[in-house]
Amino acid sequence: MLINYHAPKHLYVVCGKTDLRKGIDSLAILVSENYDLDVFEDSLFLFCGNRNDRFKGLYWDGEGFTLLYKRFENGRLQWPRDSQETKELTAQQIDWLLEGLNPLPKKLIRPAPRGSFY
Repeated sequence: MLINYHAPKHLYVVCGKTDLRKGIDSLAILVSENYDLDVFEDSLFLFCGNRNDRFKGLYWDGEGFTLLYKRFENGRLQWPRDSQETKELTAQQIDWLLEGLNPLPKKLIRPAPRGSFY
């Protein structure tokens, strides 16, 4: 079983809502057909359904798929719901996600024009 979320080369969060009743085959097809990503690469794909207190992960370990399911007893995830795409997360962002923080910024801060001061 994969416990170290930092072990895979790539970690993708599938934004939006995913039907968590799906199993390994359905999730693998969803990733490869909808997002054009290789499920056999050293990648972990994370999915969240309607409830923000649980998620699933799909990982190919070289010999077979591992399907992870995690449910938080206290707290909720700040899952990115604003689009139907995948986002690759850094090690720091996966830690933020698992701590209940939003790993993706909602809006960018624009730099101030040159020469302008408050």
